[in-house]
Order: sequence, then structure tokens, then C-alpha cells
Amino acid sequence: MTIPLSIFNIDLSSGNLILLVSLLMFVAILTAKLGTRFGVPTMLLFLIIGMLAGEDGLGINIDNLHMAEFLGHLCMTIILLSGGLETSLKETRPIIRKGISMSTLGVFITILVTGSFIWLTFGDRLGNGKTLFGSFLLATVLSSTDSASVFSILRNRRLTLRENLGPLLELESGSNDPMAYVLTILLVQIIESFENVTGASVSWQILLTGFWVLIKQIIIGFGIGIALGHATRWLLRNIRLQNSPLYAIMILSIALFANGAASFIGGNGLLSLYVTAIIIGNMKDLPFKKDILLLSDGITWLAQLMMFLLLGLLAKPSQMENILWPALLIGLFLMIIARPAGIILSLLPFKGLTFRAKMLASWVGIKGAGPILFALYTVLEGVEGSIEIFNIVFTITLLSLLLQGMTLTPMARLLNLSIDDDPEVETFGMEIPDEMGMLRDHIVSQEDLINGENLRDLHLPHGIRVIMVRRDNKYLVPHGSMKLMTGDRLVILMGDTDD
Repeated sequence: MTIPLSIFNIDLSSGNLILLVSLLMFVAILTAKLGTRFGVPTMLLFLIIGMLAGEDGLGINIDNLHMAEFLGHLCMTIILLSGGLETSLKETRPIIRKGISMSTLGVFITILVTGSFIWLTFGDRLGNGKTLFGSFLLATVLSSTDSASVFSILRNRRLTLRENLGPLLELESGSNDPMAYVLTILLVQIIESFENVTGASVSWQILLTGFWVLIKQIIIGFGIGIALGHATRWLLRNIRLQNSPLYAIMILSIALFANGAASFIGGNGLLSLYVTAIIIGNMKDLPFKKDILLLSDGITWLAQLMMFLLLGLLAKPSQMENILWPALLIGLFLMIIARPAGIILSLLPFKGLTFRAKMLASWVGIKGAGPILFALYTVLEGVEGSIEIFNIVFTITLLSLLLQGMTLTPMARLLNLSIDDDPEVETFGMEIPDEMGMLRDHIVSQEDLINGENLRDLHLPHGIRVIMVRRDNKYLVPHGSMKLMTGDRLVILMGDTDD
């Protein structure tokens, strides 16, 4: 039952929005802190908080769906930018063909299997007389692996995977959003065209036109991304800005331009900005790279929080009762049958991944903001049954975050594919060039102090230098006569020296 308070019947341009957003963000951050103790995905908590505050909860009613879709798309742009900047080509190059195959052929196979299941199992029983293309539209919207969720789980939990799975899954999740988005737009256009034309010859003409649109979107997206990426690299080498935040803001503006420019001339904007970000992020001489990535990480967290809260506000649980069981059945089929089929078949031409690794890659088909935004697009386009599509997708997203998101780490350990990370290295904001060596942490133990308590008594091997000592909450500059204590954390630089 909606709470009848007029302050909650807001438009996105309302002055009350700032107050409500600040309260929701504060509650979401505190809740996320609690949720991490139980392994609950942060994005799931953000969605639930949005639902509780929405029309069927506290009664906050967002009635400007076009503005909501725009803000969600903007947030996704920021998230993909961050993912691209942090994608290492050195790590990605050995698996790039596998990743592209998973995000294109794998997505297509997943859509075929899922769409066929929806059509054969439910037919027109999902309401509004589902057509064959309507079933495949729902499957297409669901085919995307959410990059925000995957990046969050893999990076924030510091989950390191064997067989180079981490870079592969990040590449796949970052590049299949554009594929799913293009196919969603294509199917919406086909459905709208079929409402106005009849005849097999016209039908084939529509399909061929759609196929050309798909190819054009991919080619233009890649082309704009590569061109802007290299142009930005030249610009960053030849421009001097006043401080590091300006570099980060300029990169963000270029990414937004890549998205808009590619979309304006008929290409895929998400693909364009992702390619642009990868090229920029892999500059060896990128100015203030650490500061840029740090600022980008903060903006990305804000974008993720805002996007999932906003999408949660749009949900109406009261409308999901009639589609609950179909949604659960479709969601489980997608996780257990369709996604594994897409991954395994798309990786058949390649060697180097065990069956266990393919199973884990299948389980990382986590749904999130991407599918919900694509479903919202069908609502805005007025597709028949689009409200039902939105509710099904939202329910499956909750199921995916709950089952796949919460069990990813245990599943990786069960399949013996996870590597326990060392404690995070404290770099004190310093950037260490690769040629200088590597930073490592070492916690002083009682055995380290057998030969004496002074730093010089450690007798460190050649090429190893202690550059900082952390004791409790204090940072100490090391020297040979410094007395060490058990529990001191040493920041060590490992590299060649000239002495």
C-alpha cells in the first residue's frame, strides 16, 4: 500500500530529490557495510533498498521514465569507463579471442537456447499473447552479464582466479553489454515492423536489414573507440594540465563523447567508450595514472550506488506476483542450462581452459543493472508486454544476485580455481615504475627478531629495501638502528640496485 505523502510523489527534477537521494545513499552505504560480513553482494542490497523506498514501500514514485533511463545509461557509461581503464592488455591479450567469442557467439547461443525455452514452455501464457520474437526479446534482455556486478565481486572481494579467468570474465562482462543492447534494439525494431507489414518476403527483408544494423553498430563502435583512444593518448602526451583531477575529468568527457558520437552516427556507444577506455588505460606514460584510477573508482562507486537505487525505485513488487514462478523457472534455466551452453560452445575452438574453468565462467553470468535498463528501454518503446518483461527481468536479476553473487567465491574454492591473495600492499599513494621493482608487504614475526631487534639485523637480501614501516596507525621512516616490534608492517621494494 502506497503511503499517501505528497512529498514522495516526485519527478526526477523535483527539489525534494536531493534530500531523498542523500538519505537513500546514506542508508545504502551503512547497509552495504553490514552486508559484506555475510557475503551479500552490495548491488543486491542497493536494489532492495530502492525497492523498499519505492512506490510499493515508502511510496516514492519516479514518474519520469525517460530521465530514469538516461541517468541509468549515464551510470553504465561511467562503470564501463572504469572497467576499461583498469583492463590490462598484457593480461587480456592471451584471452582476447576467447572473451570476444564469449561476448558475441556465447551471447547469441544463450539467446537462442533461452528464447526457445520461453517460447516452447510458456507460449502465449505470459500474458498479452507473446509472439516468437517477444520470447526472444525477453531472452535477449536477459543475455547480458552485468559488468558492474562482476567488477564489484571480482575486484572488491579481491578474488583472484586461476587459468587467467579474472581478465577473461571482466572482458566478457564489459563487452557483452553492448552486444545485448544492440540485439535488444534490433528485436524491438523487428517487432514494431511486424506490426505493420505481412508476408514472408517482407519478413526476410526486415531480418536482413536488422543484421546489417547489427554489423554497422559493431564496426562503427570499434572504429570510433580505436580512433578516439589513440587520439586521446596523443593528447595526454602533449598537454599539461594544472592537477591530476583535471586529467580524470577530461578522460571522462572523452568517454562520454565516444558514447554519444558513435550513437549519433549509428554505432554502438557502449562498445565505443569501452574500447576507448582500454586504449587510454594501457598507456605506459599515462600522467597521474594512480590518481586517475583512484578518482575513477570513487565515481564508479557513486554511479553503481545511484543506478541500482534508481532501478530499485522503479520496481513494483505488487506487479511481480503473477510472473513469479515463470520468472524463477526461466532464471534457473538460464543459469543452469542456457548460459553454460553458450559458454561451452563459444569456447570449443579454443584450448587452455579446463572444464572446471568453463563451469565457473558459466556461473559468473550475473545479472544486474544492464538487463533491467534494457527491459526499461522496451517499456519506453511501448512494446507489447513490456511491463511484464521488466518485472520478469527484475525478478531474475534478484535471483541471480542472490544465488550467483553470493556463491561465486565458495564456488571458485570448490572448483579449486581461487588463489588466496596476500594482504593488500600499502603504497602510501606512491607510483612505482615497473623498472624499479615491486612493492610487497611483510609483517614482522618473532622469528624475524632472533638476530636482533634493529632493522639492520634482518640482513635483507641484495636488492630489497624497506621504504616505510607502519606501526599501529603511525607511519615511520626506516633507518638501520630502528628497533622493530612484532606486528610491524614493512613496505618493501624488491628490485635491482646499483650498489
